[in-house]
Amino acid sequence: MTTATTKVAIIIVAFLAFATMANSSAAARQRNFGPIPYASVIRLAEEGNIDAQAQLGWMFLTGRGVPQDFYKAAKWYYLAAVQGHREAQFQLGLLYNKGHGVPRDYLLSYLWLNLSAAQAVGNDRDFKVRIRDAVATKMTVAEIALAQQMALSWFKTR
Repeated sequence: MTTATTKVAIIIVAFLAFATMANSSAAARQRNFGPIPYASVIRLAEEGNIDAQAQLGWMFLTGRGVPQDFYKAAKWYYLAAVQGHREAQFQLGLLYNKGHGVPRDYLLSYLWLNLSAAQAVGNDRDFKVRIRDAVATKMTVAEIALAQQMALSWFKTR
């Protein structure tokens, strides 16, 4: 190897080493600013923050940062859902559909899924409507009408 080639190789190796160190320290910085710690989420959720309540519901649903607990997931999703958090409403509807953490109840599942779908737009709305309609296939016409009336009453109180 010539001296010029050796210098270029050394520069490239040095650049790659520096870039790797910079990326690893950037990754470390991102980890420090990652998800909100459990203690902060629980404090905010207990203070009534609906986003924190929904976040805590997700944490308990998935077992991320806490032991998986469908009952606690339903509790936190419910607190956010009654305040109008559309994703909490959707997840609560899914929990009622499957009976995870709550008794299986297609009427309440349809109610929460319907409320969530009503707030969604575009492809998100189409998806939520399909899920709601899938639950409707397990219900009678009278049950669907009652769930729709309950959703309408809920909107009128807001």
